[in-house]
Amino acid sequence: MNLEQAHAEFIQSHLARRSGERRGRLERGHREAERLFCQNVWWKLRGSFDGLHPEYEVTDWRGLSYFCDFVWIHPAVRLVIEIKGFGPHVRDMDRRKDCNELNRETFLTAMGYLVISFSYDDVAERPELCITLLRMLLSRFYAHESPVSLTELTERETIRLACTRSRPLRPVDVAEHLQINRRTAVRTLQSLCSKGLFAAVSHPDSKFVRKYAAQPAAFKLL
Repeated sequence: MNLEQAHAEFIQSHLARRSGERRGRLERGHREAERLFCQNVWWKLRGSFDGLHPEYEVTDWRGLSYFCDFVWIHPAVRLVIEIKGFGPHVRDMDRRKDCNELNRETFLTAMGYLVISFSYDDVAERPELCITLLRMLLSRFYAHESPVSLTELTERETIRLACTRSRPLRPVDVAEHLQINRRTAVRTLQSLCSKGLFAAVSHPDSKFVRKYAAQPAAFKLL
């Protein structure tokens, strides 16, 4: 099934289960930005719309209904995905609306949702960045769907550690984080270097490698 067919079935299946304002909101609200996200990001990453709910109704801290652009429902998480255009989001935003939006996101987080946002410009013009970031996030929740070896898990967790540290890693950093011995940590870092995912960093006054820096290509594997 191609994208157009899958997207049409995706929307129709949700329309068929809705009535009243929930149906009307989907008919009115699923517009260019949301369609581009489906086309440029979600479909390319997942290849299906399973678990994704468009114009999903939630209740905010005031007890008022709010429709999220998308919510992905998974046994481990309820992920709210918002697509924000610069014009409508910035030009038409006053102080009260800004406060309400921040309070709503905090409330949803407190209620167990994970809330993320993408800009319309990135969805339209830099979808690969959105795909990379979303892949990194979703990999935390569907790893069981694509079993990997212990070596692959160790390498992925090393890449994830590099993201959180935002600096070159030392073997001792990896050893302490993964609770493995230093020799195994060095082998892991060297393996990542051989794949072009990390680069060895030596001190200017020494030929010995003491640190390893993650390369941009590494983050696409998360």
